Amino acid sequence: MAELTLFEEQRDRLWGIAYRITGSVADADDAVQESWLRWQRLRDGEARDPRAYLTTVVSRICYDQLGSARARREAYVGPWLPEPVISEAGPEDRVTLDESVGMAMMTVLERLTPAERTAFVLHDVFAVPFTEIADAVGRTPDSVRQLASRARRRVRAEAPRRSVDRGEHRRAVDAFLAAVMGGDFDGLLEILDPDVVWRSDGGGKVTAARLPVLGPVKVARFTQGLMRAFDPATMRFTVRDVNGAPGLVFTDSASGLTGVYAFTVHGGRITEIDAVINPDKLRHLSGAGAVTLPGPVSSPLHDDANNEHAEHAERDERDERDAQR
Repeated sequence: MAELTLFEEQRDRLWGIAYRITGSVADADDAVQESWLRWQRLRDGEARDPRAYLTTVVSRICYDQLGSARARREAYVGPWLPEPVISEAGPEDRVTLDESVGMAMMTVLERLTPAERTAFVLHDVFAVPFTEIADAVGRTPDSVRQLASRARRRVRAEAPRRSVDRGEHRRAVDAFLAAVMGGDFDGLLEILDPDVVWRSDGGGKVTAARLPVLGPVKVARFTQGLMRAFDPATMRFTVRDVNGAPGLVFTDSASGLTGVYAFTVHGGRITEIDAVINPDKLRHLSGAGAVTLPGPVSSPLHDDANNEHAEHAERDERDERDAQR
């Protein structure tokens, strides 16, 4: 019972790490289960620090998974998006969003190498020391520090600007939903950013746009075209938290189709819409459909106010100087 208690104390954290590294609910579940099996095989007292041991184990499993997953994703039909995590809409007094698991951030993480992604998630999101990360990815601590530094620069350069205010984000989603349900084309144009991007992940299993839809006019027309394919009497939109921010879950009782829509909002307008409609990626939503996502130790995008950010900046500059020599 003691070993079960120790493992359960870490389960949510392990799942949060696994999901951020893999972008897959199923892979995160498998990694946590495999971690439990390895934990059971340990002799009493063999793991002097259960938290550190389990973090290394689950990270190593996920790191190995990424190698094979990259080949599958390169052959994927259309845009590949992470499997969405759905939970009840957050309370009104929770004013900030969890950027570390947002769909926009997860999409950026897909562009990193497996080693960079693992190092970034463990160090910048969960504050795992470089020495422990080194054990997980089979590198030296100094090499891991450089991996995290490169990943951090890419994330800062490529992650879209987005609101961290929950109220602003929710208002944009509500305005989008009202315009969609009301057939208000001008209302859609008003809430969509001039550079808005719509990505659809159907995985070749259902009809979906295989290329991103760009610009407010095209996105608005595309959205209205989708709505015309369904009977208003059988379709339903529900506002739920999608990867830590207000989003939409779509169901149609006539066709049995389901879709999950994540939004990126900046300056009061929607800059990105990520639609996951591949049924293989929505299997985990049957039943309650809610998963708890442990929050990060610190935000990897907006940490300017803490001392760790200054340390990261100094390291980045040092790494850049070393690379130029």
